[in-house]
Amino acid sequence: MNFITKKSIPRRTFIKGVGSTIALPLLNSMVPAATAASKTPVHSVKRLGYVFMPMGCDQSRWTPRSEGNLDQLSPILDSLAPVKDKTTILTNMELRPAYPGSHATSNSSFLSAVKAKVTESSDYYLGTTADQLAAQQIGQDTQLPSLELAMDLLQVTGQCDNGYACVYQNNLSWSSPTTPLPAEAHPRIVFESLFGEGGTPEQRQAALRKRASLLDSVSESMQTLKRDLGPRDQSKISDYLDAIREVERRIQQAESATKVSEPPDLDRPMGVPAAYADHARLMFDLQLLAYQGDITRVSTFQIARETSNRAYPEIGIPDPHHPLSHHGDNPEKIEKMSKINAFHVSLFAEYLEKLKNTPEGNGSLLDNSLILYGSGIGNPNVHDHTNLPIILAGGASGGMKGNRHIRYDKVTPLANLHLSLLDKVGVRLDSFGDSTGKLDEVFEPLAI
Repeated sequence: MNFITKKSIPRRTFIKGVGSTIALPLLNSMVPAATAASKTPVHSVKRLGYVFMPMGCDQSRWTPRSEGNLDQLSPILDSLAPVKDKTTILTNMELRPAYPGSHATSNSSFLSAVKAKVTESSDYYLGTTADQLAAQQIGQDTQLPSLELAMDLLQVTGQCDNGYACVYQNNLSWSSPTTPLPAEAHPRIVFESLFGEGGTPEQRQAALRKRASLLDSVSESMQTLKRDLGPRDQSKISDYLDAIREVERRIQQAESATKVSEPPDLDRPMGVPAAYADHARLMFDLQLLAYQGDITRVSTFQIARETSNRAYPEIGIPDPHHPLSHHGDNPEKIEKMSKINAFHVSLFAEYLEKLKNTPEGNGSLLDNSLILYGSGIGNPNVHDHTNLPIILAGGASGGMKGNRHIRYDKVTPLANLHLSLLDKVGVRLDSFGDSTGKLDEVFEPLAI
């Protein structure tokens, strides 16, 4: 099975265990099989990720100080320095379908680029979101067509914001105009959706008692496979399994801590890290594992909900986020809000670094991905949807130019960016939402 003897294994190789299935990362031993089956280079596997930041930002501290490049990052974006060569900031983008301004429409229009039907009832109507259009095209050959994640464990119901049903605020992804896709915030449930162990909570707990680790159930098969691989592939598999085991260890640690010290929020499921940053890092790591194992190629992640009253004492902000966003031009409130913005971006930057440092094919996971980070609100104090905070990272082997700050002279629909990203992963559309054309300037032709 190793590369030297010209043998190869299929890209879609799985190792099965008790109640679990582990997909393998892209190995050198898979290259001959993949290239023989297709004229497309192995490294052209494309992934699309979307990370949603609620309630806009302090634009004076967000916008890069340098034009055309990222030589002078702003205070909020400073943590992107290690990955700025894979990062583009887009300024003066607009989400016009979200008007009249609201939190609900900021969330619902972010990936749909259409107006949500005004209703407080179950007759809600939106549109198929960009991630689901991508999933229909590039998600059919993977275990999960797409992965929907969030940070908030409880979803509110009923009417949430200015006559809009809470469904618009709860769900980023819609597979049709009437079908929202709920996001999962519990790391254990996400882990099991990726690697197995279904059933009721009681059944899962019983299964957990029968095995110490997911990897223990597949260790014999994995060792047999590794014996037939070259040294580089053996090392790559070992690193991948170490990453899975570390994520599992952190989940189990969180579960143990919850059992010992029950948190004040009694509705909070077990297994969720108490600190926001630990929870967010775990959710980002689960996305990385899903990409690395080619379990999915499309993901969405609400890093916090619109109107979230979460406080961030770990960075010295005891005030709830939502009231701070309605700052009334109070400098102290604006500074606190900007610290929350910077905190969120720093967690995203850590994720990008991990993607950049995970080899795949001729590059890295980040090279073979496009990740859009942003908000559907610009200035939260007035609920506007203009001059949105938007970050685009990665490469997707499609020639994305990094280390750039693109400031558009005219207000440009966010839908134009969605249209361009869909085009890069093979979804050919004449238009999307309120788009007026693709953003070809963000990309450059692939070198042949």
